[in-house]
Amino acid sequence: MEILSVSAEAVSLPIWTIIPFVLMLATIAVGPLWFEEWWEKNKNKLIVSLILGIPTAIYLIASHMSHELVHQLLFDYVPFIILLGSLFVITGGIHLQGDIEAKPWVNTMFLAIGAVLASFMGTTGAAMLLIRPVIKTNSERKFQVHTILFFIAIVANCGGLLTPLGDPPLFLLYLRGADFSWFFTLLPEWIFVNVLLLVIYFFVDSYYHKKEPKQNLVADKTHIEPIKLKGNLNFLWLAGIVASVAFLNDNYINIIGENRYYGFVREGAMLGFAGLSLLLTRKKLRAANKFKWTPIIEVAFLFLGIFITMVPALNYLKANAASFGLSEPHHFYYATGSLSAFLDNAPTAVSFHKLAIGMNPGHIPITGEGFVAGIPEVLIVAISLGAVFFGAMTYIGNGPNFMVKAIAEENKIPMPTFLGYLFRFSILVLLPVYIIAQLIFL
Repeated sequence: MEILSVSAEAVSLPIWTIIPFVLMLATIAVGPLWFEEWWEKNKNKLIVSLILGIPTAIYLIASHMSHELVHQLLFDYVPFIILLGSLFVITGGIHLQGDIEAKPWVNTMFLAIGAVLASFMGTTGAAMLLIRPVIKTNSERKFQVHTILFFIAIVANCGGLLTPLGDPPLFLLYLRGADFSWFFTLLPEWIFVNVLLLVIYFFVDSYYHKKEPKQNLVADKTHIEPIKLKGNLNFLWLAGIVASVAFLNDNYINIIGENRYYGFVREGAMLGFAGLSLLLTRKKLRAANKFKWTPIIEVAFLFLGIFITMVPALNYLKANAASFGLSEPHHFYYATGSLSAFLDNAPTAVSFHKLAIGMNPGHIPITGEGFVAGIPEVLIVAISLGAVFFGAMTYIGNGPNFMVKAIAEENKIPMPTFLGYLFRFSILVLLPVYIIAQLIFL
């Protein structure tokens, strides 16, 4: 039974106004594949954002929609970049080193720990913290590709479901009214998908471990370096980021509800913790992590264009929700997931949230526990799951995916091509897991 009907009050912008947004996402998707050398330079990413963003901004101002543009940049883009930047700085000061025997249960524990960390230090932070130790631990083994593939799925994506810090689409939904603690209600889905993937990985790794040449296993047992964690003070700053997002909002500070500008106390606190991390972390720890500002600058430049060009697209979705034929939770799950796989999952989640806003429950009864962030809870569950899980379906679905791939290739691990990843791993392994999750939970 359909749970939503359409509001007739929404006002639509012309459909051609979404062209810059489509071009922006298309460029992000094909740039690394077709123009790799040119796309690597951040200044070219900024040029693309400005070429598509400036005309869009001018149109919005001329259409008397400057307030929506300002709101998008000030209350979405700025908090989004400050959160990602703060997590990037703080996690970049935590260094994990060591080389232990790469038994299947050891590798599985690495991925399980990464799944937990991903929700609290972000999928990017957890992936960058663990990927090099995982590669070093498995360096004596011949078969390593499958471990990197499951690492992308679990640590760089599915593990980040439990808090707004875990994955960018969740933080954007948090900014739209989902409470910090609400994301913990996704624990059953988090457990199911991550545990199932870990079990599958354990059996796959056990199979390849048995196929390892004997001399490789002997070398793996011989070259042992104890695991050491350095830069532990950064966990205190990381806890500060978690507390800032959880408590510095209008649920706990009433004045923020009266004036949204007071909400920037949260961003101020996050910048403060990031500053403490930069000031108090030894430079050699960041050097050991090969810390560079390039990735976060890339995100800032790209999302500047995304957030500007997204404004007409979001308004069009809200006003024309009926034409998309989405009404059931599984519609939103697969639609959000499909676009998250091939575009960036953060703007995809926001787009489908806006589409759901354009639906009006009317007289049709809503089952469940009510509304979250202005839409039926079951729909925001579907959007969250689709955005986070399906971000692992391709290398371009989520930012950390390409970063993990690049680091693996730096270490001479022959990663699959874009299509190889899709057809040899995500469709065969991930998609069946996601379908089962939908059948159980939605």
